[in-house]
Amino acid sequence: MLLAELGGDLQPAEQKLLDIRRSAQMAFPLVLVMGPSRSGTTLFVQWLANTGVVAYPTNLLSRFYQTPIIGAKIQLLLTDSRYDFRHELAEFTQQVDYGSENGKTRGALAPNEFWYFWRRFLSDPARDVWTDRELSTSMDVQTLSAEFAGIMDVFRKPFLLKAMLFNYNIPFLNKIFDKVIFIRLVRDPISNIASMLDARKKQNGNIEQWYSFNIPEYEQLKDLAPREQVAGQIYYVNKAIGEGLDGVAGQNQMTVRYEEFCKNPEPVYRELVAKLDQHGYKVTGDYSPAGPFRATRTDMDEPELLEAYRKFSG
Repeated sequence: MLLAELGGDLQPAEQKLLDIRRSAQMAFPLVLVMGPSRSGTTLFVQWLANTGVVAYPTNLLSRFYQTPIIGAKIQLLLTDSRYDFRHELAEFTQQVDYGSENGKTRGALAPNEFWYFWRRFLSDPARDVWTDRELSTSMDVQTLSAEFAGIMDVFRKPFLLKAMLFNYNIPFLNKIFDKVIFIRLVRDPISNIASMLDARKKQNGNIEQWYSFNIPEYEQLKDLAPREQVAGQIYYVNKAIGEGLDGVAGQNQMTVRYEEFCKNPEPVYRELVAKLDQHGYKVTGDYSPAGPFRATRTDMDEPELLEAYRKFSG
């Protein structure tokens, strides 16, 4: 109730900021993270947030999902050292902790999945599955682009966020944003399946109930045993992302393999810096080493999971 009230109170001011940017191009590239659930996307976003190279949706900014440009200004005022008179707001820290529970993080400046923001632009926010054609006729693309442009104007950086709600709509996203980089997270499928089953148990108390976004293949998967259901889910999401990226220019995409990233994140950093440079954004400063991170469920010997996955992958 309070968030809805606050959003309504701030909307007139947000509208003025949007009107300024409706016809303007993005000054900075938008960085969209794609991948199946439990493929390492949260760890990746936490790591990249700590590099300082990009801005990202925080738990604080998520409270302003209806008025994100004003929210970005408020966050900057509260958390940027330039505005912290004699450390009055020292409890805000830019360092992001590497911890999460099924994608949920703790701390005002920890990354947020920002799904409420994305769903504002869907004509039916309860739906997960959309064709590109449906989105092109129903989504307010102009306002969406203007809000991203406004957020980046405030932070003066590219804006990174998860976009897995649109794993099946990469061609649409590539068309509507003039500066975009897709980062695809890929994890060993057997490890990914095992992690997804664990997430089902934590979230739902059992492994039978569906976890994560619905997908177009849900109807053919819903009556399968849980392991096969999850195996199909991982397979089809990865397939859709791969096909979607086929039509995306090389400078607008990169693939990050979870296990390799955990061992040594620096090559990923260097590749992204080069991609950002191709879009006119030069990263200054040196890379602060982070990692290695512990890649969970590596070298798994799970015959049942492998058999389930092979039913889809051949």
